[in-house]
Amino acid sequence: MPPESSSARSRSVSVDDTGVRRLLADGTEESVTWSDLSAVIVRVIPEGPWKEDVFLMLAASDGTGTAVPSGDPAADALIERLQTLPGFDHDTFVEAMTTDADKAYVVWKADSAGS
Repeated sequence: MPPESSSARSRSVSVDDTGVRRLLADGTEESVTWSDLSAVIVRVIPEGPWKEDVFLMLAASDGTGTAVPSGDPAADALIERLQTLPGFDHDTFVEAMTTDADKAYVVWKADSAGS
């Protein structure tokens, strides 16, 4: 496997009351706090069934963020937490999780929280 693909692999993902942190195999860390979260996107890449093909992308207001593979052990806790966000689009989320379309689905945006 080429080094660039292995370096993007998660060593660990943690979800807590502060936010989400993903430690990569190369030692770098990606993170986003709940207070800085600006968007949640489900990115589907038709690579399955043997490769990871669904990613939960969390964008921070400063342009940083992280992408958590849906098959990661922490993904269930993350999905549970994301579904409690005010304005979370459950219908779009279900569509994204059950399709094989090469598409990005916006399931939550900070500005939709009030609507």
